[in-house]
Amino acid sequence: MPSVCLYLQLHQPYRLRRYSVFDTDRQYFDDFNNATLVRQIAQRCYVPAGKMLLELIQAFSGRFRFGLSVTGLLLEQFEKEAPEALSILKKLAATGSVEFLGETYYHSLASLYSSEEFAAQAALHRDIVRRLFGQETRVFRNSDLIYNNEIGGWVYSLGFKGCCVEGSAGLLNGRSPNQLYTAAHTPGLKLLTRNARLSDDIAYRFTDQRWSEFPLTAEKFADWVTAIDEPVCNLFLNLETIGERLRRDTGIFEFFADLPGRLLASENTRFVKPSEAVAMDATGGGLDAPVVTSWAEPECDISPWLSNAMQTNALHELFKLEQPVKQRHDESMLDNWRKLGTSDHFFYMGTKYWAAGHAGIMSPYESPYDGYINFMNVLENINARLRA
Repeated sequence: MPSVCLYLQLHQPYRLRRYSVFDTDRQYFDDFNNATLVRQIAQRCYVPAGKMLLELIQAFSGRFRFGLSVTGLLLEQFEKEAPEALSILKKLAATGSVEFLGETYYHSLASLYSSEEFAAQAALHRDIVRRLFGQETRVFRNSDLIYNNEIGGWVYSLGFKGCCVEGSAGLLNGRSPNQLYTAAHTPGLKLLTRNARLSDDIAYRFTDQRWSEFPLTAEKFADWVTAIDEPVCNLFLNLETIGERLRRDTGIFEFFADLPGRLLASENTRFVKPSEAVAMDATGGGLDAPVVTSWAEPECDISPWLSNAMQTNALHELFKLEQPVKQRHDESMLDNWRKLGTSDHFFYMGTKYWAAGHAGIMSPYESPYDGYINFMNVLENINARLRA
């Protein structure tokens, strides 16, 4: 029976306001809409889900343990717009049963373009976690689990002992996600591979009435996990699954409230925080990752952000400005430039999922083309300021 390593991701971007090619205002982001959305999601998800998790830790005397991965952007927004959500995160941190993971502050795609910017954002994120929760981040979770050998080397060079990655078929090459691996080219880095099937049973199939296992109960799910005769079962998913993506009337709160007790009822099953998981003896061997992977189904690649000419052009033009922006020593401009690097903006430009409706559900734009034009109008204003 495995140790269960659960982490929950929290992120919301700063969405751009509608920005015309004739616009010259330096206010690029839709502050009113962003604040409204964060408060709404906090009310439906972050606050009630956080309270439930806190009650479960207390009910099981700290044996229910897990990781949280919260972007710096969302922590900023919590401080300004949803202090109750931040208060609950601080209470979770104080229990000693919750570990905050490291990541890029801006939920950035910097790992695909700039080792310098990647390191800078990891440092910024470490700082805000230290300031708000008094913790040192030890395990890293890159944006959307984007990973390859080179990124693993960067993560290790920043002092992290472990990294969360997608347990994709291409990466594992026939091996199990329920082993603890080392990075093939960076042996000092432990890799926690997401059990995609079990994680997605909750995140994507929970409400699918066509699924042969519908309805999914905590008892059924716990039976699947405890039947694993391997060291660790990594369950990685968005906290927004609880109350936002899956609303309360789906039964998702009841499922999560019941699950820890079902798992802990098994004598040989325990919950571990990510740093506790990477401290276990590695039994799976080295894991080679020459190709970039992510947790974006079904291909587990970077195509949601880089599959068409609009996305490629927007990212290329953005990172062309990295050094000019940094050399200006204007903190406001640098912050705006970094917010433009948030992965969501490039997802909105994607045509891959648009026809199926996945992108449209989360996008503030009428089409990927609208997202691209709006983004490039903002970027051109920054470029004009640099030329002035």
